[in-house]
Amino acid sequence: MDRHADADRARFAALLAAHQGLLRKLAWGFSTCAADRADLVQDMSAQLWAAFPRWDGVRPFSTWAYRVALNVALGERRQQRDATTTGIDDALVQSLASNDAGPEHVVGLQELGRAVAALDPLNRALLMLYLDDLPYREIGEILGLTESNVGVRLNRLKQRLRAKLETS
Repeated sequence: MDRHADADRARFAALLAAHQGLLRKLAWGFSTCAADRADLVQDMSAQLWAAFPRWDGVRPFSTWAYRVALNVALGERRQQRDATTTGIDDALVQSLASNDAGPEHVVGLQELGRAVAALDPLNRALLMLYLDDLPYREIGEILGLTESNVGVRLNRLKQRLRAKLETS
């Protein structure tokens, strides 16, 4: 084996391991069940490896990986257009809720999950990146939006979600 190829594999494996959380978050936002999420994470990982030689290293790996992984998730979503709207499953709700959480908290999480699942893919991705505490500039780079457009879209999205959750 070529030492350069071994070094690339090791570097990619380390970067991927450090960023598994972002893949799982994206998969959660675009998949309905644990098995589908696991498949999507695997598909994203494979696509990241295939595209790794094109990563220029100028942008942070996380920004580049978000963009590649999001494209994979959106592609999967397009292939499943006839599937029902994604929702948050009970296992996820239980894992998010603390042991002492009351039924209102669990119901609130379910309502939030349904509201997020009803979003179009761009707004779902926008919300997930925002919840990941990425700066607007980086969100814009990932989604192909200007920094100011990210701010405007997020404000409108938060207003819509707030209104939807208040009427639920």
